[in-house]
Amino acid sequence: MAETRLPAALQGLRIPMIAAPLFIISVPDLVIAQCKAGIVGSFPALNAREAEGEPPLLDAWLTQISEELDRHNQAHPDRPAAPFAVNQIVHRSNARLDRDLEICVRHKVPIWITSLGARVEVNEAAHSCGGVVLHDIINNTFARKAMSKGADGLVAVAAGAGGHAGQQSPFALIREIREWFDGPLALSGAIATGEALLAARAMGADFGYVGSPFIATDEANAVQGYKEMIVDSGAEDIVYSSLFTGVWGNYLRGPVEAAGMDPDNLPVADASSMNFSSGSSKPKAWKSIWGAGQGIGAVKSVGSAGAIVDRMAEEYAAAGARLAQDFQG
Repeated sequence: MAETRLPAALQGLRIPMIAAPLFIISVPDLVIAQCKAGIVGSFPALNAREAEGEPPLLDAWLTQISEELDRHNQAHPDRPAAPFAVNQIVHRSNARLDRDLEICVRHKVPIWITSLGARVEVNEAAHSCGGVVLHDIINNTFARKAMSKGADGLVAVAAGAGGHAGQQSPFALIREIREWFDGPLALSGAIATGEALLAARAMGADFGYVGSPFIATDEANAVQGYKEMIVDSGAEDIVYSSLFTGVWGNYLRGPVEAAGMDPDNLPVADASSMNFSSGSSKPKAWKSIWGAGQGIGAVKSVGSAGAIVDRMAEEYAAAGARLAQDFQG
């Protein structure tokens, strides 16, 4: 993909895909594998949690990722790795934010993904080191607010996305945003196949934003039972609830039932309960409640992150070729 209207960091990907930052699950091994496979790999800054008194683990992770991708690029100049992204939770309860911003600026992180609040000072920090900021949103109002605060692009989180997710149809959400915004735009929501990726591009998004398939990978920091449940589940096994973090999101039905709750009759929690002071908005009582999106029916086995990118690249090309035939002549 070569879209010259996009920032340089987002050009030249093998396929137009950004790996979503997965809480706990996205670690350097997974990010490195995603980037080597030709797509943007990412992780939440809050995943890098050191013990008290130890040096910041985020610093070590960024060094590891940068050095390994540099070695790959020197060894394979014909197929360089894609750049990586760091997700910053900008919610006011994230006490680590200022420290993590300073570390990311020092490492010149190329792509920043911001969540749960649009803040001018965060965008300015990213821009100070040449970074590109993509802010995730669930509706057109939040999209306009993010751009007014200085973001460079958007991640439209539509119905069916894993973890915190909106309820709007991707067709409606992308169309409304594209009426006024022509910058970088990624779509999140059940994109787990090359066909879905092509559909995202057809409706006006520049990238598909893919998360749940990467849970079921060798490089993911997830317990085996979680990976196997992704493989064994489908869209009907996803529950939409605000109970676990205070923000509406999608979760696997199995762990909710295992916790003794009725997935179809869960209490509603208020957004005021969200707190990232301990690194996660999810209370320890819900640590075994696993997030996932509605696209998991496409995941048939546990394998490497590179294999997922390979599969989706083949499907994307094949789907494009089939549709191209419809427009010939």
